[in-house]
Amino acid sequence: MKTRLGVFALLLSLFAISGVSAQTAQASIKFERTTINLGTFSEKDPVRKCVFTYTNKGDLPLVIDRAVASCGCTVPKYTKEPVKPGETGQINVTYNGKGKFPGHFKKTITVRTNGDPSVTRLYIEGEMTEAETAGKSDK
Repeated sequence: MKTRLGVFALLLSLFAISGVSAQTAQASIKFERTTINLGTFSEKDPVRKCVFTYTNKGDLPLVIDRAVASCGCTVPKYTKEPVKPGETGQINVTYNGKGKFPGHFKKTITVRTNGDPSVTRLYIEGEMTEAETAGKSDK
């Protein structure tokens, strides 16, 4: 009877251990930074670009399902192929302030993945100054 109970306990322990390790294997996304300041620039030259770099810190391939910006003036393009554990990927972001009011801006890019965390928010910000016009008068 003790032998059967011991075998049962051993099998139960092995099952529990294998269940825990199977649950912990997943992709994991880690960004070098989540905010990029594009600085100050004139509305005469309103297009700015930046790159968010990330690493898969998990055990399984990482896939970005989508990256969506909070505004049509901000366009993210991202690595479509799965990123293997330990490897890096990029999200290239283009901001176009043409037709936007000068001043400070802060835009959000929401990234959804199969990893942990499943949702990450990235931010770009900057200051677009008004274009100086020649012959401007105070009338």
